[in-house]
Order: sequence, then structure tokens, then C-alpha cells
Amino acid sequence: MMANDKNYSEKRDFIRMKISAPLGATLTTPAKTLEGMCRDLSGGGLQVETKEALALGTELEVEVSSGHGHNPTLKAKVKVARVQEVAANDYLIGLEILNLID
Repeated sequence: MMANDKNYSEKRDFIRMKISAPLGATLTTPAKTLEGMCRDLSGGGLQVETKEALALGTELEVEVSSGHGHNPTLKAKVKVARVQEVAANDYLIGLEILNLID
């Protein structure tokens, strides 16, 4: 079945899992760290909730850990693909996974 033959909600290459896990992010230019919550995760990207907007195309490294202390954590280099302000100083940011970090 071609992607165009699927319903809109099924046009993803990967299934999206809803989660609620702490997220730490590091920007290299400018050097900066921020925290948030990972709201969903798939093989191609993740959606995070933060108190700060990021510019489209910004590349950063993220680390998502289990809120229960389980290992391993997910470490990846990502790129900002979408930004949505859901409330004052509350943003949902779509991140595309560029590569995983060991």
C-alpha cells in the first residue's frame, strides 16, 4: 500500500507513542540548555513541550530519560521541524531525529 492510499492519520513511516518523560536539550549555537517534557516519540522524531520557542531548522542534542529511572535513555541529534504555541510561554515543538548518539 502506498502512503497516498492510507488515511491521513496513518501516513507516517513510524507509529507514534504517547509518553511523558523528562527531556534535556543542548543547543551548540548559541550555547544553551533547556528542559521540557517529551510528549510523544516515533522512529522519525518526537514532540516536546517547553517553556521556550525554538527557531525552525535549529539543530540540538536531546536526552530523553524515563521518569522512573529506567535505562537506557534516548540521546539524539535533532532538528526543529514545527513550533506551536499552546499557551503563554508554553510550546509544543516537533523535532526530527537526524541521528542517534551512543
